[in-house]
Amino acid sequence: MEILNTIPNKYGITEKKKSELDALTNQVLYAQEDVEQLQAIVNSLTAKSQALQTQLTVVQANKDTALSNKELLETVIDNVTDLLINSQITFDRVVYSDTRIKVVSESINDVMNKLIYSAEVVNKLSNLIIRKKAQNPLISDELVAMVTNAGTDANNAVALTLTALNSVFVSQSTTIQSEGTMSLEFLYAIKLYEFITGEDLSTLAEEETPDKMLSIIDKIRLNKKANLLLEVETVIQDKQKASIKELINEAYTIAVYRYNQILIASNDAIKQLSEAEIALNKETVKLNSLQAGLSAANAAALAS
Repeated sequence: MEILNTIPNKYGITEKKKSELDALTNQVLYAQEDVEQLQAIVNSLTAKSQALQTQLTVVQANKDTALSNKELLETVIDNVTDLLINSQITFDRVVYSDTRIKVVSESINDVMNKLIYSAEVVNKLSNLIIRKKAQNPLISDELVAMVTNAGTDANNAVALTLTALNSVFVSQSTTIQSEGTMSLEFLYAIKLYEFITGEDLSTLAEEETPDKMLSIIDKIRLNKKANLLLEVETVIQDKQKASIKELINEAYTIAVYRYNQILIASNDAIKQLSEAEIALNKETVKLNSLQAGLSAANAAALAS
């Protein structure tokens, strides 16, 4: 009876150890599957993160280029604005010079008329004295010489005045040409500004007011100040009608948006990768522990 009772006990111990080994083996297999899945996730997230980092580098370069273009455009607009201001100042001075030249020409013309009248009077007086001298020798020769010189001087003064008046007319003609040139330059500067910015200055340019140019410059400055306070970010519907400024601003807005989107995706991928690596490390430690336990259990089973 004792022999019969001993054999089943040994058989039960062997089965129990085998069951424990099988359970440990299954745990190791499950842990290996988890590690392999997590490793695949880590590999996928690593590739995704690297791809996003590459895209981030590209969109960063695009954003920097768009910003550089935007800043360069602002410099161009400032230069065009300076051209408008200088054109205004020069045009005003030319107009003022033309006005002053007209005043001078009128003054010279008035002086010339008076000189001609005076010369005629002096010449008549000189002729009268000369005739009287022929009739009356007592008239002083000095008086005759004086009135003769006065007549000559009067005629010379009229000639010089005519020369001065001719010079004034030439200056006035040059000023008129300069006025037309500066007016055309100012108009082209307005068209250039409108072409770059898309702002309409034509209504102000057509106003017949003395300070029309000043009003244009004021509008430009106000628009520039408003643009600095609020950068309009709109999608251009008709690219054909869009100005250079609108296109460059939209390109910069799109570049910034894409950069922010890729940056968010990259940061999210980095966070997911970090979490996956932590989980992988945890499962790897668990797998190593289970493998060590299984090896120890196998060694103990073989030793028994």
